Amino acid sequence: MAEEEETELSDDQKKGIAKWFLVNAPAGEIQYVSKDLKLVLNDDDVYNEAASEAFPVYNKSHLISLKMPGGFGDVLVTSYGELQDNEYLDPKTAQVAIVDHVKQACTKVRPATDEELPSAYVEEYRNGSWRTIWNIEFKDDIQKLELNGKLLVGAHYFEEGNVQLDTKHECRDSTMFQSPDDTAISVANLIRRHETAYMASLEESYFKLSDNTFKDLRRKLPITRTLFPWRSTRQFSLKREISEELGIGK
Repeated sequence: MAEEEETELSDDQKKGIAKWFLVNAPAGEIQYVSKDLKLVLNDDDVYNEAASEAFPVYNKSHLISLKMPGGFGDVLVTSYGELQDNEYLDPKTAQVAIVDHVKQACTKVRPATDEELPSAYVEEYRNGSWRTIWNIEFKDDIQKLELNGKLLVGAHYFEEGNVQLDTKHECRDSTMFQSPDDTAISVANLIRRHETAYMASLEESYFKLSDNTFKDLRRKLPITRTLFPWRSTRQFSLKREISEELGIGK
């Protein structure tokens, strides 16, 4: 039978695959992934198109923090502060950061016209990210506030293995509307309570992974309770054992 001819991928297919790998790179590791992809593709045009589309999606989904020039501090790259494709508002300093998504760098800043409350954020660590998005709805008729939270957590562990965590948790809560100061304190306490509880549940899950799940996935010793002699496997003969069992050759 004649060998099937290999069909080369089109540029669009290559770009789509490259985008998938970039968008799904672990937290803090997209630059490493992009470097390898560029070598694999060996086509600058395809790589540049994929990177220009994938990096903005990755940066905004991971809520990355970039240092602004001029000593203005850091800006969060999010869809909530996005003014244009590469411009992001930093409400704390009332500056607009112009961002190079592929280089993951803020190239310059300009004064902003919007004045909004600063957004708090959790400092990112190289191989993990904690992202929370809270929406608050005011129920004026019943003097009530409803909170809807979405917690997104990603982690990557690769010491003698490759384990990734990508999880999402949604929660709801409410509080009565009081004075502005008291309401702000109540909302902050509710957010703190939900995030602390979810963090505790993740820690408990990790303890169970270490004590139970990983032990079930891999045995330290085989059922014989002895290490397999990899360097002297010739002493074992599957053919001989099967022949003896079936009585072949007798």
